[in-house]
Amino acid sequence: MSLYPQLEAALLCRDIERKMELAVDALQGWRGGALTRADAPPPYALPEAGRPPRPELVHPAKVPKRSLSTRQGHAALIHAIAHIEFNAVNLALDAAWRFREMPDAFVSDWLQVAAEEARHFAMLRRRLRALDCDYGDFPAHNGLWAMSCKTDYDPLARMALVPRVLEARGLDVTPGIQRRLAGIGDHDTVAVLDIILREEVGHVRIGNAWFARLCRQRGLEPETCFQELLRRHDVQLYRGAYNLAARERAGFSTQELEILRALSEDDTAAAG
Repeated sequence: MSLYPQLEAALLCRDIERKMELAVDALQGWRGGALTRADAPPPYALPEAGRPPRPELVHPAKVPKRSLSTRQGHAALIHAIAHIEFNAVNLALDAAWRFREMPDAFVSDWLQVAAEEARHFAMLRRRLRALDCDYGDFPAHNGLWAMSCKTDYDPLARMALVPRVLEARGLDVTPGIQRRLAGIGDHDTVAVLDIILREEVGHVRIGNAWFARLCRQRGLEPETCFQELLRRHDVQLYRGAYNLAARERAGFSTQELEILRALSEDDTAAAG
């Protein structure tokens, strides 16, 4: 069977549990040789991936901020992370489905990421249900998928701006979230985030490796190329604390780590 109709079905699926099953099935079918890249029609613009009617999507600035001192605030924080993981499933599926000029190893990498993101989502959904909530109960924003649409023209742009910017930010903020959750006694979610953080390092490392490989193939200097893509898409690097140890494991270069360290120090100085 052709891989691409299977990936398209997973991408467009609106049923939460079925989408996660299809993501795992795609990886297993690919690894087992049941799915091939033969007879692949060209991809097309996909303004919206399949998602359930809820959560309501709002502008990032309009996502309500809730205190962790309340049960609703506690659940809302976990919901926000689950929403990121749900979008990450679609992003990984889209990378494997869209960029058909890339080699088989690229497909293998992103199908693995999709299956792992599906598992992350399932773990977080169980934690939500333990708080008598579910995915869709809180509003969310669509920033991750919006960047997918902006970078659907080139795998280099996608690798630069999704894994290396948006997903890498998760490496930075997760330890702080874990401390906050530990402070209210939610050690079960802290343990889930330990697993997610470890595997997200691997996902960002995959993005870094393909970005570097594409730069080499095109004769581009990686840092110059990255800065140009940031300018072209009006993306600003965050100011604030960076998890430099995790980013080093994820394959960021010494030069990049120094830039991020300087951003952290500038922010600390401004706050002081």
